[in-house]
Amino acid sequence: MAPGKGRQIIATGVLFLKAIIIGAGEVGFYVAQRLASEQKDVVVIDRNPAVLQRILDHMDVQVLEGSGCSPLVLGEAGIQKANMLLAVTDSDEINLMACTFANMLAPGLTKLARIRNDEYIAYAEHLSREIGIGIIVNPEVEVVRTIEHMLSAPGAVDISDLAGGRIKLAGTWITEANPLAGTRLMDLRGKVGDRRMIVAAIVRNDKVIVPSGADEIRRGDLVYFVCEDTELQPVFSFLGNRPGRKSNVLIIGGGNIGLRLARSLEKKPLHVKLMDKNPERCTILANELGRTVVLNGDGTDQEALQEENIGQMDVIVTMTGNEESNILSSLLAKKLGTPMAITRLNKIAYMPLVRAIGLEHIVSPRMSAVNSIFKHVRKGGVLSTVAIKDQAEAMEALVSQDSSLVGQPLKDLNFPMGVLVLCIMRQDSVLIPSGNDVILSGDRFIILSLTESIPDVERMLSRVRGRS
Repeated sequence: MAPGKGRQIIATGVLFLKAIIIGAGEVGFYVAQRLASEQKDVVVIDRNPAVLQRILDHMDVQVLEGSGCSPLVLGEAGIQKANMLLAVTDSDEINLMACTFANMLAPGLTKLARIRNDEYIAYAEHLSREIGIGIIVNPEVEVVRTIEHMLSAPGAVDISDLAGGRIKLAGTWITEANPLAGTRLMDLRGKVGDRRMIVAAIVRNDKVIVPSGADEIRRGDLVYFVCEDTELQPVFSFLGNRPGRKSNVLIIGGGNIGLRLARSLEKKPLHVKLMDKNPERCTILANELGRTVVLNGDGTDQEALQEENIGQMDVIVTMTGNEESNILSSLLAKKLGTPMAITRLNKIAYMPLVRAIGLEHIVSPRMSAVNSIFKHVRKGGVLSTVAIKDQAEAMEALVSQDSSLVGQPLKDLNFPMGVLVLCIMRQDSVLIPSGNDVILSGDRFIILSLTESIPDVERMLSRVRGRS
């Protein structure tokens, strides 16, 4: 498909955003899919016709085969009429060049670049001033933060920050021994007592349910709840997830993320080992790190793991760039006695399959990138957003002074089906709201919405008093 000659299909409906996406890899694919599902105008540019065909097979968007660095291709994609350029290829340099030419052609365009090299990130202010890159997404930083959360919250298989870390969205499996098993949500308060938490979503048979009071929490459910950061440990203790020892950590894979993670964990009271099978890389790692013990070995080799007393480790974190190796290393470690395995996956579609074989703690740089991107894509004062199973999002929104929501009780807002207001942050207070609570100017509130309801939520959040 030559530029402009490929199949071009544009989603119908009210369009709040025209986005040009450079790169049709995993990140570009999932960003395009979520935007297209919300009836937004999307153009995806890539050199590889095979990945573009995958895009066309799964969603209704426009595609162009060519270089995202080409001014001609960007012009043909309609850059003059776009609201946002998302440069999300695996190459920092291509992303920077795409933003450079986009700035020449459309200086007022919002530009987001996926950049992982710290040498480039150190010049973020220059990149913003000289070529107009307003948003830099570094998924590696988000992955390390997620792993640190998992280490600090026993029982959490998924945990994310909202409101600058003040609010946590955490997911945990409901076992037979869990005190919430068999509880209807209308009876939840009697079970949890004075613990301040609210159930945001229930994942059952890989489907997200936005719960009502009549819904029941069942054994085998993955339940997401929201609470303040200070309540996280008490809530998990109540759920039966007692803090276990997390002092001995083995990282498999000394690439960029493995090195970044080891550096971060060195600042904590932990004993950290880092294993890589490349001897030259091990030499570099040993020079870069301080307290971390660097080992030359293969994390998929059972004997190598046994030599390092893997059964005495509290946590193994598999961070190589190969999914199969990471899965095998994690399974071996658990078989040999390591209680907790955190596994890196690049292919987002693998996640439900891997959880089915007993690996519950999964991190994905690509999904981290997608979540980071969407908090900048959302309209209506949305400050941050976290996806749940690609079927729902938790969104943190700021209520402006002229918002039509101001002065309205929650029960009168007529949110669409599949939407739940989780909490309201008012100055230093966090409120678990009732229908009678009134929205005030300056409030930040967190909403859970099914994907199909997000366009309606954005419309509500964007509406100004006195306008229809």
